[in-house]
Formats: sequence, structure tokens, C-alpha cells
Amino acid sequence: MSTRLQKGGRLIDRTTRAEFTFNGKRMSGHAGDTLASALLANDQMLVGRSFKYHRPRGIVAAGPEEPNALVNLGSADRLEPNQRATTTELFAGLMASSQNHWPSLEFDVGVVNNYVSRFLPAGFYYKTFIHPRAAWKHVFEPIIRQSAGLGSAPKEPDADRYEYVYAFCDLLIIGGGIAGLNAALTVGQAGKRVMLIEQTAHWGGRAVVDGDMVEDESAEDWVKSAVDALKTMKNVTMRNRCMGAGVYDHGYVLANERVADHTPMDGRPKQRVWRIRAGHIITATGAIERPLSFAGNDIPGVMLAASVRDYVVNFAVSPGDRTVVVTNNDDAYLTAIALVEAGLSVPAIIDARSDVTGELPARARALGIRVEAGRGIASVKGGKRVTGVQVCLQAGEGAVLEDIVCDAVAMSGGWSPVVHLWSHCGGKLTWSETLSAFIPDEARPPLNHDGAAMVTVVGAAAGLYSPADIIAGESSASAQVPPVWVMPQGAPIALRSKMWLDYQNDVKVSDVQLAAREGYESVEHTKRYTTLGMATDQGKLSNINGLGVLSNALGEEIPQVGTTTFRPPYAPVTIGALAGEARGEIFQPLRRTPMQDWHDQNNAYMEPVGLWRRPYCYPRTGETHEQAVHREVKNTREHLGLLDASTLGKIIVKGPDAGRFVDMLYTNMMSTLPVGKCRYGLMCNEQGFLSDDGVVARIDEETWLCHTTSGGADRIHAWMEDWLQCEWWDWKVYTANVTEQYAQIAVVGPNARKLLEKIGGMDVSAEALPFMQWADGTLGGFAVRVFRISFSGELSYEIAIPASHGAAFWELLHAEGAAFGAMPYGTECLHVLRAEKGFIMIGDETDGTVTPLDLGLSWAVSKKKADFLGKRGMERTFLADPERWQLVGLETLDGSVLPDGCYAVAAGSNENGQRNTEGRVTSTYYSPTLNKGIAMGLVKHGPDRMGEVVEMNKVDGGTVKARIVDQVFFDKAGEKQNV
Repeated sequence: MSTRLQKGGRLIDRTTRAEFTFNGKRMSGHAGDTLASALLANDQMLVGRSFKYHRPRGIVAAGPEEPNALVNLGSADRLEPNQRATTTELFAGLMASSQNHWPSLEFDVGVVNNYVSRFLPAGFYYKTFIHPRAAWKHVFEPIIRQSAGLGSAPKEPDADRYEYVYAFCDLLIIGGGIAGLNAALTVGQAGKRVMLIEQTAHWGGRAVVDGDMVEDESAEDWVKSAVDALKTMKNVTMRNRCMGAGVYDHGYVLANERVADHTPMDGRPKQRVWRIRAGHIITATGAIERPLSFAGNDIPGVMLAASVRDYVVNFAVSPGDRTVVVTNNDDAYLTAIALVEAGLSVPAIIDARSDVTGELPARARALGIRVEAGRGIASVKGGKRVTGVQVCLQAGEGAVLEDIVCDAVAMSGGWSPVVHLWSHCGGKLTWSETLSAFIPDEARPPLNHDGAAMVTVVGAAAGLYSPADIIAGESSASAQVPPVWVMPQGAPIALRSKMWLDYQNDVKVSDVQLAAREGYESVEHTKRYTTLGMATDQGKLSNINGLGVLSNALGEEIPQVGTTTFRPPYAPVTIGALAGEARGEIFQPLRRTPMQDWHDQNNAYMEPVGLWRRPYCYPRTGETHEQAVHREVKNTREHLGLLDASTLGKIIVKGPDAGRFVDMLYTNMMSTLPVGKCRYGLMCNEQGFLSDDGVVARIDEETWLCHTTSGGADRIHAWMEDWLQCEWWDWKVYTANVTEQYAQIAVVGPNARKLLEKIGGMDVSAEALPFMQWADGTLGGFAVRVFRISFSGELSYEIAIPASHGAAFWELLHAEGAAFGAMPYGTECLHVLRAEKGFIMIGDETDGTVTPLDLGLSWAVSKKKADFLGKRGMERTFLADPERWQLVGLETLDGSVLPDGCYAVAAGSNENGQRNTEGRVTSTYYSPTLNKGIAMGLVKHGPDRMGEVVEMNKVDGGTVKARIVDQVFFDKAGEKQNV
């Protein structure tokens, strides 16, 4: 039985007990335990059931490679399914339950699948669930959906909180063992910014467990000295419980830190995702021990040899009183030695090698441990726990030579370097015949933007296992690890059908061999046909053994068979951590302008504009929203209006190639724009449809400021970066979204200049600052940038000011502008003003299917430029068709307001019995200035039909007659804005 030893346990605190429950049963452990070590200490060998056959499953490993010990943690709003017991630190009050069984873990009716397993081999569903066709929907699919998945999905919102943080460093080191610590010391002492992360709670890796010597001192002392030295370096950041999850382009790394998993509800975030940009990356991620494939290697009590050693040394937990060790390499002898030194029995070491010599075998023999060379395990006895093993010749076919009574088996099939992070971003692998493993190919590393290597691998991840080799950075002569993919090598089908490769998905040696016989020669096809390596551990234990079996079945060498694709994350990351704080009300945080408090205090009625909330209008006591809008329009036309335009997108485009870039972005020419002047521009997508518009200002010879719509700033900035990074990566252009760095206020109306002249500071006369120009200066003591542009048709100044001064400047304008009739106005007033002038609005006049030509904006489309985004799209036959609807103005004959989005009906009906249409309304308002309804719309042949009357449908099913007119309803000559 598994139990707690009386002595030892370097990571546990025996003075602190931690009570927990497993499947409702009360158990206890110590501070420093993992859930897995605590379960073993309580003799809980059975921890789950496999996915397909529901076979009993026990703990196999001691780290993130564990495929079996997946549990539900917590309950209700803190329920977490599929948590690994081997990486879950024990705490008082922990609640865990096993998964994938019914009605109980000990008695699971799903195990019936195991008794009919010969009828459920790999890929059986591809051959079974196709006939009869009707059975899929009514029989097969419901059964599959009911049995699919592991664990219980949470049904309540997560009560914990998560966060993410950005970090930048010269060197990121992933892995805190001897190799990682040594690299951090070397680079840290050179003064570089170093970040060192380790996925476990402790530094030092395997060397401390194995009692290695490092540079003539014990590994434990060396690690302590190294950690202490690193902590004194201000340029070094150290994070344990922090897993390197994925490596991406340009030195970008995601890491997942388990901040308070082990101290729940202590006020800290549960987990933190690090978004790291590193100049270079070193992966010191170690290696994972491989299991051996023999019959019954999945029975609870069969474990990896190094993991058995971990439980004995770190946690003082014995997986069994009598442990048989089976191996093909020397490392497993350390486990046998550790067991005997802990007072436990090792009846035999079964070594597949015919010649067993060396220091560790000699030590084992000196301790009285029997070593059987050239032997293998024919099968393991037992059901829900190991009761014994049957020994055979490794070179034979499984004839039993001896039965050995035991209650645990420690197996080691060699070590596989953790090459996942190296491979995430394109690093290639090479096969090592010496190690029987894939190792990083230093000649083909992941490359950075400049063609230089982005990642370096050190330590066991590079195939260097001894501390001396790790410190030296090169391999000394080492004994070859002979590959043992099947034990015994001539095992018949009766044994091969009980040899498990993928413990979670129930993939056997015979399944992979069947896939090869059925023509699945590609490792990726075999993976999907058998589900090998598709479980939650992503094949950490199964992939190499599966490749070995497949290569033998195909008669090819492993390098020719290749590997499956390594994809991030290295180990599962909870969705809560990925989301961080972006949940609930701040899933998409509402954005506030500097004047937001003023708007709230002055009874502004807000409307959503992208992620902003902007004042729709400012109703006074007794006013409806409609009346407030009418008042604001008339006041702005007659006196003075103030608009908070801070939400307007502001993107800086800078660099030697910036002029070339903006010429490609906009339909008209921007590179010729003189410094100090502004130009209206249109942006189209590749298909030629209008995407955004705004005023562009030339700041200096290499700098343009591009204004966008409020809802389009982030989208357009991302679009710019997409083109720069993916298509025009060699152009020297820098972009920055500075929308929130500046408040922007529109001062609009006949009295606009009077107000600015009153507060003083700079010349804003028509001569000093003509229309479509800008100037830097001061107004009222504030440093400002003033744009002489207008979206209302009135005399208008748009004033940009640093966001921190926005509210104060806004209040100054209101205080000083009171004498001129200053009044704030909202977005609806803005819409009415622009519609009276016939200005288009992105999202109203456009819907993703409208081109600049449809809107009569051919004057803003350059005929001289060789190319721009959307040029070829607009030249397609369909988009150049003269039958496309064109922009016009519309006025009802009775002066009423047309319904928003209504259609112009035409004679006849379509094949669905609906009336034909010949146009639609895009914007419609009541104009207080003109005292009538006005509208803009797209009408077939509209510009050629001025004065014609069309029939528009109404919400009540009736129609109303409207006349086609010029879309500029007010001050067509532009006299008011140019005053």
C-alpha cells in the first residue's frame, strides 16, 4: 500500500496539517504536499477512469505530464475541472472529486466498454457510425455527446479574479533548474535585464532530488547560493509557479503564473498571465521521463521511476512497500537506491539491456538489489492496484520466467527533452541515436525578424543530463539508451492489445499498428485516427513511444516518420487567466473622455459610440430629447456651440516612408500635403468599399496625424499595423494611436472666433489660420493645437489639448463663452448639422457595400496614383456599374421626416412577391434650421433624376412621396464656414 514515511520529505512541513476531501472522503496531508502526494499518502491509488474504456487509472507522474490524475477542484462558483493533482499544491479545505465515471469511482458501469474493447479499436467510429444514416441523429450522436468530455463544466460565474501584466527584458529564461539558474547568473552579472521563470514552487529541478554535485558542492547548496545571488541583482526578476506557456514571433512569450492557487481567497488574483517581450529566450525546460509499453502498464501503482523518486524524496511518500523497477537506462537505478535507503523493498530491477554495468548498477548491487539483465515485464498483475509482475526475456515473445509479488512498479524508458517551446515558433528537431530522443537542431533555430536565432536551449532540454555537462554546455561521453518501444520486443497481439501508449485516451500499441496497416503512414494522420497524443497532456508521455511503434510498423526510421506539431500552450491555461480582468462590466471597458464628469453633472443623455459613451443631448428641465436637440442645433447655428470631440480617432504615422504609406491608405494623395495644412481623406478596404474617413494633418516632413471616426480608431490602427507587419514590413513607418492622450473640443458657430480671441494667446483670424490649416499655440494659458476644420458648415475650430488639461479647458470655454451664448451640444445635434450640409457619416451612408463613387466622392479618389488600397476593387465591373444606387438628398412633399432606413419602392414585384425597390434612406432628420424633414439616401440614377418624386415606404405599411434634391441643404457655397 502507499503510505507516508516516518522520515524525510524535503518539501513538506510535518508540523502543519492540511485537511482536504476527495470524493467526499476526509483526508489529511501536510503543508508542501501536492494533491497527488497527499492522495498517495492516504493510500488513494485509484484516482480516475480512462476516457474510452473507463479503465481504472492511478497516478503515473509528478508534474504537468500526468495524464491520469485529473480532478474537479472546488465547487459552485469556484469549480475547476481537469486540474492535475500532480501540480495542485495542497491547502486546508481543498475539495477534489474524480471524473469520468458513474455512479462512482470504484464501481463504474462505463467499464463495460473495456470488456468489449476488441470491438472498439482505433478508428472504430469511422467505420461504425455511418450506417444506417438515420441512426446518427437519433442514436449515435446523442450517445457520443453524453459520453464526451471529462470533468464537470462550471455553471456559475467564476468568483476568483485574474490579471495580466506586460514585461520586457533582454533575456527570458524559462526553467529554474541548474541550467536556468546558471544562465541567469552569467547574464545577470553582465548587467542585462533578465527574467527567470519556473513552473514549480521550488528552484533547482531534478538535481536537488537526485542529490547531484554541482561544481564541487551539493546541488541543494549550489541552488541556494545561486538563488540568493540572483535575488540581490536588481536587473533580475524571478518568478516561480510561473509556466512558460508559448513562444511566438519577435520574442513574444506568454507565461502563466499561479499566484494564489495554493492560498485561495487571500485577496490576491488567482492567476496572472505574463505577456513578455524578450530580446532573446533561453529554454531550460528539462526533460520528461518516458514510460515503457508492457501489458498492464496502466494499472494503478505503475508509475514513472523518477516520479516515484520525487514522491519518496520530496514528500516522504511510498507508492508501495515492494516496488519492482523496470528500465532500459541507468537513471532508474537512482529510484531503486532511494527506495532502499528509505527502508523500502525493491525485489528486483528488470533491465532490458543485456549488459548492465556502470556506477549506479554497481551501487544498486552493493545494496543487495537483484538486477535482472536482458529481462522485461510480460504483464502486470492486478485490477485496481498492482499485485505483482510476470518477468520474461526482453528478446522473447513473453513466456513467463518468474512471478514477483509487488504493489508498485517504477518504469523508465529513457528521457525526452522538453522541446515544445523551441518548436512553437519554428525550431527544428534532430533525432539522437544516443539518447533515443528528439533534441533541438542548433543549426535550425526559431528565427527573429533579423534572421538571428531567437531561442537557445540549455540543459536537459538540449539533451545534456549531468550537472557537469549542463555547466559546461556540452555533452561528455555517455552510455547509449537503447530504444524499447515494446516489451518484450516479440510480444504477440494478446499482449500488444494490453500495452498502453496514451493512458487518458486509451490508445494501445495494437491501435497504432492497426493504423499503419490501414494506410495511415503520416504521423499526423495516425494521431487523428487513433487519438494518440490528443488528450489533455498533449502526448507528453505517449508521443515518442507512439512514433517508435509506428516507425517499426512502417519499417522506417523515426526521423523519416517525423513528429506531430507542438502548439502552445505547453500545459493547459484556464480561460479565466487568458481573459484576465476583461469580464463582466469591463469585458470591454467603457472609455471616458476627460470631460465625462462634467457631462454627468450637466444631465447629459449618453449614447454608445464604439466603446465610448458620448452625450446624445443635454436636456433641460421639462425638455424632451427631441426639443433639446432642436435647441442645440439652433443655438450652434445662431450663436456658439461646444462639442466634446475627444473620442475622435487620432493616429500618428511617422517615418521616412510615412508619405508612401498614407498614399496607400487613402484614396487621394496625402504625401503632397504641405506641412501645416489639412486634407479630408477616404480609406477603403481591399474590395474598394469605404471603410473610414477623416481629416489628415501634415505635422512635419515625416509625420502625419490621421483622424478617424470615434468607433474606428482601434480598428484602423490595427489595420495599419497589419499592412506594415505582414505586407510592407520593410517600410520605415511607425504608428501610434494617441486618441486617449488628447482631449479635443469643437468650438462652433458665428461667435467661435470671438470666444477664442477673448481668452487670447494666439492669432486665430481668417488670415492667420485659414480653413483647412492648423497651428500650435496657447489659448487661455493652455498649450493647444488648433485645427481650422468644420463638420457642421459653421465657423469652427477643433482644439486638441493634453488629456490632463481637457476638463479645465472645457470649463474655461463655457465660463468665458457664456457672454456669446455658449452651449454644449451632443452627437444628435452633430448629425443634424452635418446632414444639413450634406456631409456623409461612416456607418450611416456606408454599410460595407458602398464605394466612394456611390457617394459622389470621385473628387476624393486620385486618378494619378498608381495604386492605393481599394483601387483595383473599385475598378471591378460590378462596382463601376452605372446602375448602382447613388447619393442624393430627399425631401418629403409634406415636410414630414422619412422613416430611418425606408426604401424607395418601384413598379412591379420580385419573385418573392415583394415590391421592387430603387433606393433607400441612409440618414433622416428634422432640420430646425430649415423647419422641415431632410434626408440623404442612395437612389438608382439619383443624380440624374433631380426634382423627380419617388415613393417611400412607411412603418405602418403606407407610403409617402419625396422629391430627389441636392444633398447639400444648407449654405452650399460654404460662406459660413469660411467667414
